[in-house]
Amino acid sequence: MLFDDTYRTLGQQGEGIVRDKGSKFLGFAFPVRTEEDVKIHLASIHSLHPKARHYCWAVRFTTDRSIFKLNDDGEPSGSAARPILNTLLSFDVTNVLIIVVRYFGGTLLGIPGLIHAYKNAAVEALNNAVIIEKSLMDVYRFEFGYIDMNSVMRIIKDFEIHILNQEFDNDCAMELEIRKGNLDSVLGKMEKVNNLKMTYLYSC
Repeated sequence: MLFDDTYRTLGQQGEGIVRDKGSKFLGFAFPVRTEEDVKIHLASIHSLHPKARHYCWAVRFTTDRSIFKLNDDGEPSGSAARPILNTLLSFDVTNVLIIVVRYFGGTLLGIPGLIHAYKNAAVEALNNAVIIEKSLMDVYRFEFGYIDMNSVMRIIKDFEIHILNQEFDNDCAMELEIRKGNLDSVLGKMEKVNNLKMTYLYSC
């Protein structure tokens, strides 16, 4: 492979807690794939902690460091979500959401105090999570005649490709998860199969 096609993410969620001058900061780190996942986790945390003052969060998607979303949820700009995002970047993890829930203790912490507390709650959550390495994958659908099944299966075996779905009849179809670093080689061999049609579906 000509480039690094792996990334770090969470295999299991983690939680952490930080206390400062009466305020309590609860950190939650979740593996996510889509913005819908983010909405589900936010709704869940809101329902678990209905009396909290703030629900600040940051999320990264893909290996592109510029693809992220964040929300200070009423805290001073840059004091909450940005330290959470910086923690995601410093741990070099992606497809990860961190939510930090704050219960206000009555004493203002100031901007430096908030930055410190939100960062440490995020760090604790990641320290207590399970970080794993995954490969970047592209999912394609391939359609071909039954007569060419052996040719397709040989390519799948040679590259140890994971089959997500398959339909066998006179006309066959498969959805395959192909490692990004192998993509050009696999597609090059698939193109040589008679009357094969390929369709890109999504990346993960």
